[in-house]
Amino acid sequence: MTVNTPLCFRGKKILAPMVRVGTLPMRLLALDYGADIVYCEELIDIKMLQCKRVINEVLETVDFVAPNERVVFRTCERERHRVVFQMGSADAERALAVAKLVESDVAGIDINMGCPKEYSTKGGMGAALLSDPDKIESILTTLVKGICKPVTCKIRILPSVEDTVNLVKRIEKTGIAAIAVHGRKKEERPQHPVHCDVIKAISEAISIPVIANGGSHDFIREYADIGTFQKATAASSVMIARAAMWNPSIFRKEGFCPLKDVMQDYIKYAVRYDNHYTNTKYCLCQMLREQLETTQGKKLHAAQSTQEICEAFEMGDFYEETTAIFEAKKTSLETKTQDEDDQIEDPDVIKMAVRFDKREYPPQITPKMYLLEWCRKEKHPQPVYETVQRPLDRLFCSVVTVAERKYRSTLWDKSKKLAEQAAAIVCLRTLGVPEGKLCEGENHLINKRKRDEQERLINRDHGEDLAEPSHKKANFIEETSDMNVPKMPR
Repeated sequence: MTVNTPLCFRGKKILAPMVRVGTLPMRLLALDYGADIVYCEELIDIKMLQCKRVINEVLETVDFVAPNERVVFRTCERERHRVVFQMGSADAERALAVAKLVESDVAGIDINMGCPKEYSTKGGMGAALLSDPDKIESILTTLVKGICKPVTCKIRILPSVEDTVNLVKRIEKTGIAAIAVHGRKKEERPQHPVHCDVIKAISEAISIPVIANGGSHDFIREYADIGTFQKATAASSVMIARAAMWNPSIFRKEGFCPLKDVMQDYIKYAVRYDNHYTNTKYCLCQMLREQLETTQGKKLHAAQSTQEICEAFEMGDFYEETTAIFEAKKTSLETKTQDEDDQIEDPDVIKMAVRFDKREYPPQITPKMYLLEWCRKEKHPQPVYETVQRPLDRLFCSVVTVAERKYRSTLWDKSKKLAEQAAAIVCLRTLGVPEGKLCEGENHLINKRKRDEQERLINRDHGEDLAEPSHKKANFIEETSDMNVPKMPR
């Protein structure tokens, strides 16, 4: 049994949060090579609040998925007690909402207060927070009181040592577990020397762990240098960014692994966890650096898919084998899910294997419109659609209730709208009612629209009110369901 002990920030070697770099493959690779804690890349609170939490049974991951189906944050059991989720936020309540969303899947929560880039500061986030201590205090206090996991923050130093020390003392009083300090001012860049003396002053001024960051250029070129940087700053722990981006085996006490092996290990994780090829390509380019003009570097630069990246590193067979395993697993899970669906299926639901293909219908005419009009003509209540989403593949299925009978398609669709149209088709075909297809000949809904349009034009010519009566519009406006789509139980 795994004991979930609180994360300790003393004596640790930590992978720093890095935009486009700190995704799951890099985090796992850093852990393999000896990192104690890994931070994810900064993720903005507003973007995260739009996400839904999805269990990915094929990859065995937890995914936070945006409305456009893009995975914003992916994590797995391997890192659950070692990963710190860093967010960009300038609002205490939004920060707390995001923290509660991800709390069960991560080991800690961090607020970015050091990023000087415009995409972060323009919303009052990142380094912009350094000039608003009241807001810093509000965000951190709210998080500390609102969640059970440890809270940290990452800052840059202020123009004076005194101001910096005063700020971190105020931050310490919020109850956070540790503070990471990038030893540069917000206007300074990597080529500027890191201010070890300021980090040391902070370490001596507060009692919570101080995590020193910013030593990749001046200090950290190999594993032994991590200790040197820690001593120079009197910090509790060291956080490494660029040196780890160039070669994550910097965390390996036995010394660097050959870069080729490191890159192949990274690619294995990228394939294993279905990392987007553009992100994989970016991270590999950071590792290759001066070798980008070699034959392999040019192949990588030209790659337009994960498969092509694998082929550039002579890992084509690995890609084929891994994707075949995943396809087989997906098929097996789909079969299992379908069997479970069949077992729990309501026997009173009338089913057919149908899909809605809009090419088979006139423009702006749908089965749902026909079914709604039929219900009104027969004086039945309007159709009620209940739609669920399957976690495995995020497909949808809808059941429509008409005159106390239920109808659904046995085929799952990629959108809620398509699933509802398919359910309407099943109902209409069962009732023997036209569904509006082109092959059915004359379409009375289209004729009705033409008559109403002619009437509208006549009224306009006579100077009458152009507004179309609402009772006429209702005959051919689809009823849409405003309900949230629940997930099918697993």
